[in-house]
Amino acid sequence: MNASRKPLEMETPRLGTLARLPVFFSLRGKRVVIAGGSAAAAWKAELLSAADARVEVFSDVVSAEMQQTAEASPGGEIIIRRRVWIDSDLHEAAMAVGAFDADEEAGAFARSARAAGVPVNVVDKPAFCDFSFGAIVNRSPLVIGISTDGAAPVFAQAIRAKLEGLLPKGFAAWASAAARWRTAVKDTGLPFAGRRKFWQHFTAHAMTHPEAEPTESDFDRLVAEVRGLGSTVECGSVTLVGAGPGDPELLTLRAVRTLQSADIILFDDLVSRDVLDFARREARKMLVGKTGHGPSCKQEDINALMVSLAKQGKRVVRLKGGDPLIFARAGEEIAACKAANIAVDIVPGITAAQGAASSLGVPLTDRNAARRLQFVTAHAKDGNLPDDIDWRVLADPAATTAIYMPVKTLAALVDKAIAGGMDARLPAIAIARATRPDQAVVRASVRDLPRALADAGLAGPVLVMLGRVFADSGARPEERTSAEPRRRTI
Repeated sequence: MNASRKPLEMETPRLGTLARLPVFFSLRGKRVVIAGGSAAAAWKAELLSAADARVEVFSDVVSAEMQQTAEASPGGEIIIRRRVWIDSDLHEAAMAVGAFDADEEAGAFARSARAAGVPVNVVDKPAFCDFSFGAIVNRSPLVIGISTDGAAPVFAQAIRAKLEGLLPKGFAAWASAAARWRTAVKDTGLPFAGRRKFWQHFTAHAMTHPEAEPTESDFDRLVAEVRGLGSTVECGSVTLVGAGPGDPELLTLRAVRTLQSADIILFDDLVSRDVLDFARREARKMLVGKTGHGPSCKQEDINALMVSLAKQGKRVVRLKGGDPLIFARAGEEIAACKAANIAVDIVPGITAAQGAASSLGVPLTDRNAARRLQFVTAHAKDGNLPDDIDWRVLADPAATTAIYMPVKTLAALVDKAIAGGMDARLPAIAIARATRPDQAVVRASVRDLPRALADAGLAGPVLVMLGRVFADSGARPEERTSAEPRRRTI
C-alpha cells in the first residue's frame, strides 16, 4: 500500500548572479552628451537619437558618418558642437558617452561624468563604463537587449541574428497596438479578470497572426469575445500540459507559452526540474508527486486542489511527464474539471516512447519489421500487473510495444507474454530517464531483460520497449562520449 503525502509548494529559486543589470532607459526629450566625432561615436548618436534623446556631440574633428547621422537623425535632434568637451557640458545630462583612443582621455571623461552624477559609457573601454550597450532586436515598442558583459560581442550578435529570425517583424505593430489600446481596455468597464482575459486573447491572436495589421475591428472583436464569456470570465482555468520525457528542449512552443502565463503549476515527480525553468518566475509551483510504489499524493486530493484553485480565478497548469493523455490519469482530472464547470484545455507533449526512440536513433515502426505500435501499462490501479492484458495481441511479432511503469511487474509480464506466444528471443530495451543527460540503457532479450534490469538497478523513470526494430540497436558510440559523462549503456 502506497503511503500518501500532501502537495508540496516549491520555493521560487533565488535569482542567480547577474554580470549586468538589464534596464531600459527612457530618454525621450532628455539631453545626452557624446564626446567624440568618430564613426563609432556616430553609431551611438544614431542609437540615442532613435530613443528620442536630444543628443549633443562635442568634438573638434567630426567624421563624415557623424555629419550624415546628424543631418538625418532617426528621432531626437543631434547637435554638433565643434569643440572639445568641458566639465560643465556634462551638468544635468541624462547620460554621457565617450569615444577616445587614449585611456587618459577616457579616464578624464569618465571621472568628470561621475562627478556630475551622470552614468557614463566609453566605447570599447569597459574599465571606464558604468553601463554597456548590448546587441538589440528592435520590434519597438518591443525591444530586446542582449549582453555578454563584453566577453563575447560576436556571440551576442549571433544570438541577436537568431532572435531576429524567430520574431516576426509584425510584432512591432502588435506591440504598438497594445500601447494604444491599454487605456481603452480599462475604459471598457471589464473587471480585472476580464481585462486579463482580453490580453490573453490579444496575445494568442498576435502570435498566430503576426504579420496582420491590428485594426480597431480586432479590438472590438476581442472585447466582444470577453464579454461573451459572461460570468465565467471570473473563473480560472486548468490546462493539462505534457512536459515531455525530460529534455526541456522537447517542450512544444504552446507548452512554453502556457507555462509562462500560469499562476500555479501542479507538477509530478517525473517532470524534469529543467522544464520548470521555462515557467513564469512568479508562478507558484506545487509538487503533487505520484511515483510508482512510493509516497504519493492521492488523485482525489489533486483533483480537489486543481478545481479549488481554478475556482479562485487562477490559471492552473497541471504539468505531467511525457504526454498528459497517455497513462497520466488525465481522464479523471478532465472529468473533475467538467463536473465543477471549470474550463479545461490540453497541450500534448512528446511521449516517453517517442523521446526514448529518438534518443536511441531507432524508429518505432518499420515497413519490414513493425507495422503496429502499441502502448501498454504494467501497473494496474492496485499496483499489480493488470489482469486484462490481451497476451495474444502483446505477442504480435510485427508490433513494437512500449511498456509504461514496468519495473515492479516486468518479470511477471514477461512470463505471461512468453506463455502467450511471444518469442523469448525478441529484442528488448529498458531506458531510464530518456533524453536526459544521465540517460541509461539496458539491452537484452525479452527473457533476460527482467534479470538484467534488476542487476542494473536503474533509477526511474524507466520505460521498456520490445520489438524487432531493436534487433540492430546496439550501443552507439555517441552514448559513451566524454561530452556526456553521465550517460551510460549497460
